[in-house]
Amino acid sequence: MSRREIVRVASGQGFWGDDLEAPVRQVEGGPIDYLMLDYLAEVTMSIMQKQRSRDPEAGFARDFIPLMERIFPACADKGVRVVTNAGGVNPVGCGGALVEAGRRAGVSGRSAIGIVTGDDLMDRLDTLLDSGHELANMETGEPLAGVLDRVQSANVYIGARPIVEALSRGAQVVVTGRSTDTALTYGPLIHEFGWDWNDHDRLAAGVVAGHLNECGAQCSGGNCLAEWWALPDMAGVGFPIIEAAPDGTFVVTKHEGSGGRVSLATVKEQIVYEMGDPNTYITPDVTADFTTIHLEETHQDRVRVHGVRGRAATPFLKVSIAYSAGYKAVGTLVYAWPDAAAKAKAAGRILRERLDRLGLEFQDVRLELVGWDSTHGHLAGPPPADLPEVQLRIGVRGEDRNAVDRFTREIAPLVLTGPPSVTGFAGGRPRVQEIMAYWPALIDRTVVEPELEVEIVEV
Repeated sequence: MSRREIVRVASGQGFWGDDLEAPVRQVEGGPIDYLMLDYLAEVTMSIMQKQRSRDPEAGFARDFIPLMERIFPACADKGVRVVTNAGGVNPVGCGGALVEAGRRAGVSGRSAIGIVTGDDLMDRLDTLLDSGHELANMETGEPLAGVLDRVQSANVYIGARPIVEALSRGAQVVVTGRSTDTALTYGPLIHEFGWDWNDHDRLAAGVVAGHLNECGAQCSGGNCLAEWWALPDMAGVGFPIIEAAPDGTFVVTKHEGSGGRVSLATVKEQIVYEMGDPNTYITPDVTADFTTIHLEETHQDRVRVHGVRGRAATPFLKVSIAYSAGYKAVGTLVYAWPDAAAKAKAAGRILRERLDRLGLEFQDVRLELVGWDSTHGHLAGPPPADLPEVQLRIGVRGEDRNAVDRFTREIAPLVLTGPPSVTGFAGGRPRVQEIMAYWPALIDRTVVEPELEVEIVEV
């Protein structure tokens, strides 16, 4: 157990594709103890699974490896430990690539990698279903058996226990698969402070800290409605840092001199982000009550969080399943003034009539006029007559790939066979894309947790 009075957990990534310089700024910009890097979303797992099906060595966040090679020496010198779910559907492959990156970075003998496996259920689905685990869709109640032959990925959201084990066994970098976003922050706090797994209030406080950290700069000014125009130096925005105490209270802050802002407004906006029932924020380790959160802005860029209460975890874990659900394609044309919206709407009608005459059937056809109604729909009201330009965006979805492909060939002809003043058509025909649909389910945690394993590999 740590004797530190304060443990600093810095956020470095809010999603796969986030600011590549943010983790570097966090490590080099001031004192931190941990760097958490959150790479995963529901669709990300299916993308990684498809990548691995083509290449057994793939299936993890590739850009994590050169990032770590860059910051490995500084992390080793400063004692900064890294916790990430960059492992995706191949944490073992990610860990192996990370070991090589560490050796290239010159930290051999000074670092160890903790690799967490067991969240991937793909190879167990048949056995689980045969054993009576229906993995029914949480929204529709349908059993998974109906789409089993189309499943691309199936991963359980795991909590902080294997992260804590890896840290206690000396890992400087912990790589997981589908860990919950929040566990990447509260796992280090449990390890450092020795919180009991039944201390629900402290664990819930850790969950709130993790929720504030998980979306990167969204807690420090990014994507912020409150005075977004007045936020300083967003080009160099500082990502949030949690300064936690053993009693579960913590301060949200950022490195001094960095851009953006940590305020009551930015923190509140992140608290309500992706929020369902605020009384029941469920994680694998505890259920947090977000209605008990107390906030206090103590100084500039410092918001204190306290009073968080929690309850016991549920007997279930959530499973994120992705399955193939047909194909889609989206194409665009830009129409200029005068009568830009009228011309775009006419082009959409012409295209739909041609698709009907060709006998093409789709599950869905969507038409939007970007610049008028694509964001607010019918609330946008009638288009203004002097609208200078509008983008016609039309998309189709269906089970027949050939039908979707034929749709992509019918957009370009509108340039010369439809209303006038088309501009902005570039990039060739739209690409047909496979649709990955999301299937949320629950599973008895006793089926999963005994299968979780932690391996420690020396660099």
